[in-house]
Amino acid sequence: MPALKGQYGTLAATAALGLLFLYASPAQADFGTGGGAAGKDLESHAGDSGKGGGGKHGVQYAPDNGPGNLTSVSDWSPPPCWFAPTYSPAEFQKEKEDVWNQESTGYQWDAVERDKYVNGHPYKDFNKAKAGKGYWWTAYVDETYPSGWDACYDRDDFWVDTGHAPPANRPDAITPKMLAELASAHTTVPDTQVTLAPAGGTKVNLPTWAWLDKAEFKPVSVTAYVPGVSATTTAKPVSLKLEPGTDDAELHPGSGECTFNADGSIGTPYKAGEASKTPPCGITYLRASGSNGPFKLRATITWNITWTGTGNPGQHSLGTGSFGTTQDVTVDEIQAINR
Repeated sequence: MPALKGQYGTLAATAALGLLFLYASPAQADFGTGGGAAGKDLESHAGDSGKGGGGKHGVQYAPDNGPGNLTSVSDWSPPPCWFAPTYSPAEFQKEKEDVWNQESTGYQWDAVERDKYVNGHPYKDFNKAKAGKGYWWTAYVDETYPSGWDACYDRDDFWVDTGHAPPANRPDAITPKMLAELASAHTTVPDTQVTLAPAGGTKVNLPTWAWLDKAEFKPVSVTAYVPGVSATTTAKPVSLKLEPGTDDAELHPGSGECTFNADGSIGTPYKAGEASKTPPCGITYLRASGSNGPFKLRATITWNITWTGTGNPGQHSLGTGSFGTTQDVTVDEIQAINR
């Protein structure tokens, strides 16, 4: 793992992972201008495990199911690093002094840090005079460590008063749009295994009906938040794409794109006696799967993603995302009966 290169020295990444990021379980939060439950929670967790001795710091997710499974079709990818509200003055002091006491960063680096955060150039005594009136913003990295993940560690931590925007010269500060994108990256949608019929297996030249249960495919929302700023993304299913796993098949409809019905379902469940009818969503295989094994049917749902957040009322588009699964389909010849 690469080292963390700071402005005045180098820290081994393995010794500093605790300073990088924390994804803790979500807390109930006041998503207004700060100072609500999330702010009180942040103030009250000094001494818990996690970043700098604090508890629920950095970006939080509700629900927090870890990295999501939606693949974005847009060009967006999470920033490699960003700054977010992290510490109260007391927590920030503990964080800094713990590092300085290790004497691993060098006298010059420590002296410059003390000058910035203790001696009044520009902050006095870790900004303790503003305790309860804001947060120290510090760096976090994307958990996949993309190129540029350590860029934020060449930049100074900074203070933001409750209810105020970060400084205009800090484009790396978290924003509602960035939170929306991070929430989208933490969105988990259901598997897309389709129901196939008629019963008794798929036959050559007979339509196979495909459908999805409407109860499983509902809009999925995730909220990402830091004290005072939040964004909620909602992924809504819009279409199902079938890929039969062989060129020797006909799709219904011909595009293979089955749209959701008004009741939230896709396709129509098969009914006895409809084996020869063309389904609104399905496949007709033109040859048996044979000795090479079953065909790999790919079913992919496209989800439309929108967001709303602090200072951004209404719904805003984040494009679309997709998630699919593969299932085996064995196709047999129709057996003729000779009398």
